[in-house]
Amino acid sequence: MTEYSEWGPLAGLVGEWERDNGLDISWHNVEGELAETKFREKVSMKAFGPVANGTQSLYGLDYRMAAWRAGEENPFHTEVGYWLWDGAAGEVMRCFVVPRGSVLIAGGGANASDTSFSLEATVGSEVYGILSNKYLAEPARTKKFTCTVTVEGPDSWAYDEETTYDHAIGGTVAHTDVNRLRRVE
Repeated sequence: MTEYSEWGPLAGLVGEWERDNGLDISWHNVEGELAETKFREKVSMKAFGPVANGTQSLYGLDYRMAAWRAGEENPFHTEVGYWLWDGAAGEVMRCFVVPRGSVLIAGGGANASDTSFSLEATVGSEVYGILSNKYLAEPARTKKFTCTVTVEGPDSWAYDEETTYDHAIGGTVAHTDVNRLRRVE
């Protein structure tokens, strides 16, 4: 990974990834309860940078993600966005949009050599915050997002994330997603 040394802890995420062992625990409206969904996932992470942002210099990954339930042709979840590394500040960030009308910027501290790091975003924060469209703000307002990433070597990385939201029927819900991805390219 020396060719991506400027990407700090994000260097191990560059590439194409896939796996069919993901687990989503979320509110299922039809059943009216929390339930588990196993899923297959594909993630593409393409390196770019440096990006000069005033005196700040960022190295990033342009990413695309999609997840499918077993036997379904269309993904039930997709994301597009960026993972960013600010080496001078020792900060890693993840900025993404989901097509339900939600936008999130999460961040956290890290060292360039870290193989594990955590990110967080909170609704109402002007730094590392969460925005939702008008419709979602009432029946399912996202309050907090946390994510821990662990690079397990050159061909594997894992994540564990939790999105906490207030659901009109289910109350406060801790929606979790975990997966261990393998390099396919």
